[in-house]
Amino acid sequence: MLKNIAVHGETLYVSIASTCNACIQDTVSDPQRATIYTYAAGGTNASRRLLARGIRNAEGLAFRPGTDELWIVVNNRDNTLVPDDRDVDGDGTSDKGKRMAQFIDDYPPEEFIKVRDGGFYGWPFCNPDSDRGLRNMPFLRDYELNRDGQQADCSKADPIDLGLPPHSAPLGLTFYNGAAIVPLHGSWNRTKPAGYKVLYIPWTASGPGDPVDLATGFVDDGGRWWGRPVDAAVDTDGTLLISDDGSGTVLRLTPPRAGA
Repeated sequence: MLKNIAVHGETLYVSIASTCNACIQDTVSDPQRATIYTYAAGGTNASRRLLARGIRNAEGLAFRPGTDELWIVVNNRDNTLVPDDRDVDGDGTSDKGKRMAQFIDDYPPEEFIKVRDGGFYGWPFCNPDSDRGLRNMPFLRDYELNRDGQQADCSKADPIDLGLPPHSAPLGLTFYNGAAIVPLHGSWNRTKPAGYKVLYIPWTASGPGDPVDLATGFVDDGGRWWGRPVDAAVDTDGTLLISDDGSGTVLRLTPPRAGA
């Protein structure tokens, strides 16, 4: 994963990603992993403070312009077991505890989060429940690591502001002209590829609006990709630069001219 940092005022924000898909050891390491820590921007480890946890891979740390709001996208886990008695394959019986491609393909969603000081965002004990939509998602217990709820109370985890396509691998976040730009690197094990594009998320009075595609065409109808977007940056002339480690290029997106 990318090593993500942000500086805001006199504070340095550092994402420490997980070492695994889902494991308990990362929650008891020192420093704890799947977290965001803060440090005094001038240095010294003594200033280290745990800001938020339960974030498998916090990517694209960015403060919304003109605010103290830290937003991130999250590259979430894979291979989640069916957490409840749902009938995934339609044979009339419960598939609880099974590992099934039909379920894994669409679960769990990736995440777009406003980070709360002291927040807990589920991983690895709770997974976002997208059955009722992709906004303010609560959590389901992870069947492997928190089946009985003893490891974590999922009802007390911070809801996820907005879910993004499962396994699409968001790796960057840039605020641009009143919107959020999120490159999706693309899935590696989904039956049908997901991601491989750049999202434009307009901002509303209540937060992120509905994502729309800004740049696509990185993968063909047969699932073969030629590009994998990574991150975005705003150039000095206001155009948007997109890094792509699939083709080894930087793409420039230029807004249409007025009247064009």
